[in-house]
Amino acid sequence: MTLTIDHFYILVGLLLASVAIMNLVDRSNPRRHTTALFWGLYALLYLAGERMPPAAVGALMIGMALLAGFGGVKAGAPKALEPEARRASAARLGNRIFIPALLLPLVTVIGATVLKDVHIGGLPMLDPAHLTLVSMGCGAVVALAAACWLTRATPLQGVREARRLVDAMSWAVVLPHILAVLGLLFSEAGVGKAVAHLTTTYIGMDSAFVAVAVYCIGMALFTIVMGNGFAAFPVMAGGVGIPVLIGVYGANPAVMAAIGMFSAYCGTLMTPMAANFNIVPAALLDLPDKNAVIRAQIPSALPILIANIFLLYFLMNL
Repeated sequence: MTLTIDHFYILVGLLLASVAIMNLVDRSNPRRHTTALFWGLYALLYLAGERMPPAAVGALMIGMALLAGFGGVKAGAPKALEPEARRASAARLGNRIFIPALLLPLVTVIGATVLKDVHIGGLPMLDPAHLTLVSMGCGAVVALAAACWLTRATPLQGVREARRLVDAMSWAVVLPHILAVLGLLFSEAGVGKAVAHLTTTYIGMDSAFVAVAVYCIGMALFTIVMGNGFAAFPVMAGGVGIPVLIGVYGANPAVMAAIGMFSAYCGTLMTPMAANFNIVPAALLDLPDKNAVIRAQIPSALPILIANIFLLYFLMNL
């Protein structure tokens, strides 16, 4: 049997369903019913989204947006270890606590490279259509097992910790998916064609370097506006990347896409729209300045963006 992305969708759906149930029975949560409904709807999208009519899926997403928008998603007070117990556990584990975090990328790389051609019973072991994502899912399972072994905890404790983190991030957990859908909507609405028309009309694309700069900076700017690189990519790839960089200058599509997304991530570092990355951590750390994370990241984001422009210019024809 081939391990596919659908198997991990089911795992994520079951995890979200567990979060919904835990919130439902948590009387310390002032909005436990609406919070449970929010996470339950999200779980349903993972468990049965592909088998539901598109209109029903859209209705569920609108329902989730309304629940979050009217303050229906709140955090409870899940039981946690006492500070003394946490310190004792940290002292016992030492640097070994980083092993699960390191296993995640390690297993992902092994799955995407060493195991990509492994077949069992004539079928590929890992779904070749989603090789990296399936490998990362395997890495997450291995990391969870390692964490349970190191801490002498059960997988149920991992679910409880997942619930605590999900509650802390609240509805911002859903932002990457919603913003990715927004990018597809922009693409379907013809925003990419409008960008192509504006850039080619008002900016001289006779220079490959100028075209590369417009593409990379545009990726960052659209990400700043929409909060997610996956939302910006369809717009800029359809507006500049494919018709100009690939169509006119013969750029390597893989290089164009990879460095373009890296440029988009530079925008992620500089925008409050990426709330799950930049605003939620400030709230979790109780920082007095809610934009402190962004301020700390801008000095890194801008030089990396400039470096991406030169990298794409010199590497795009390889």
